[in-house]
Amino acid sequence: MDYREEADTLGTVKVPAKALWGPQTERSRHNFTTGPLMPMVLIRALLQLKRAAAIANRDLGEIQMAKAQLIIRATEDLLNLSDSQLQQDFPLRVYQTGSGTQTNMNVNEVIAHQTVTYDPTSGVLPNDDVNRGQSSNDTFPTAMAVTSTVAVTKLVTQLDTLITELQTKQQEYWQVVKIGRTHLQDATPLTFGQEISGWVSTLQHDRDYLTSLAPTLGELPIGGTAVGTGLNAAPGFAAAVAAELSQAYQQTFTADTNKFFGLAAHSGLTVVHGAIRTLAGDLLKIANDIRFLASGPRAGYNELNIPANEPGSSIMPGKVNPTQAEALTMAATRVMGNDVTISMAASQGNFELNVYKPVIIATFLESTDLLSGTIASFTTKLIHGLTVNADRMTELVDQSLMTVTALSPHIGYHASAEIAQQAEREGTTLRAAAIQSGKVTAAQFDEWVDPLAMTNNNRTRN
Repeated sequence: MDYREEADTLGTVKVPAKALWGPQTERSRHNFTTGPLMPMVLIRALLQLKRAAAIANRDLGEIQMAKAQLIIRATEDLLNLSDSQLQQDFPLRVYQTGSGTQTNMNVNEVIAHQTVTYDPTSGVLPNDDVNRGQSSNDTFPTAMAVTSTVAVTKLVTQLDTLITELQTKQQEYWQVVKIGRTHLQDATPLTFGQEISGWVSTLQHDRDYLTSLAPTLGELPIGGTAVGTGLNAAPGFAAAVAAELSQAYQQTFTADTNKFFGLAAHSGLTVVHGAIRTLAGDLLKIANDIRFLASGPRAGYNELNIPANEPGSSIMPGKVNPTQAEALTMAATRVMGNDVTISMAASQGNFELNVYKPVIIATFLESTDLLSGTIASFTTKLIHGLTVNADRMTELVDQSLMTVTALSPHIGYHASAEIAQQAEREGTTLRAAAIQSGKVTAAQFDEWVDPLAMTNNNRTRN
């Protein structure tokens, strides 16, 4: 491979001749070789940040107009590349220095070298010009704030789609009676629409938690520079950068925040991921309910029919598995583990700087990406095609002993319990046992034990 030689403060480094990066990137490329590459959305956020910084520094008279325009052009051209094209010049790993310094310098070096392709005499320097008024300590967490905000917006969009699809099923099956279950045992009836309404409300609450907490992600630490004091950043720089980023992403960002907090703590990311973890737990419950209710078909509950998206077994012909539910629940468990990682990493804000930043944002983005993708597939490939086995639901309601609860107001709890126990003991229906007891006539039983009426579905529609 052809190389060129470049120098940094530690000496001379051989850099691949065609690479846009410089010596600091090259050192990191060899010093940190384990783990995933830095997420491309974070690289794009840093490019947007460098563009915004160049505009701010230009307008504030902190950088020559010609250099600022070259930096702006370079960032815009890089942002127009596809991820695969862009990735070629951003080879660094998540597991590097805890401030993300090498990635910040990777971006600075690439932009500076990109300007040379326009003007070989540009004179744009990675530190003095592209990184003007900045530090890795405030640029990297600013990019974290931007990417997490966008990621949560995407997640909420997918969640809304799932909620809408479930609401359609709720309306469709509002009158379909099924047996309720508590403690994994038979309980009184409800309609499947009512059961779905519980799932819908759960997810609506999760959405509200996310959207109410998400604004904290928009507090940008830019302008804090090295330790939060803002050394070397011009007055008005931070506010100008936040305004540019707000326009670029069509999101609300503010630099009006405590910079010492912004560099040393990542409480916003932690608390928002806590809401994402809560969503993951609720999705796991809902997906499990669906796959259990669809279990069988001959030896399970068999109350629901799920779409057959692929063969379920390499040895058992005709088997259909709840694969979308399984994928979603696996993603949910990963998110729960990620929450531990983020909580621990965010606690490591020693003195003026948290030094676990790359793993915090990479883990956060993994959680949002996993849930956004699996929710989308779960919605279109399972929920949309979900149907009920109404005959099976009716059969289980008729066989259940817990409809005896409707007799209790008329003949008392104790007498009703004796009827249920007799039916269980003799293997008869509840109706037969009730009539045999002499405490209830056939007409009374049919009037009082009306499964649909027991659901109060005319009073619980929401």
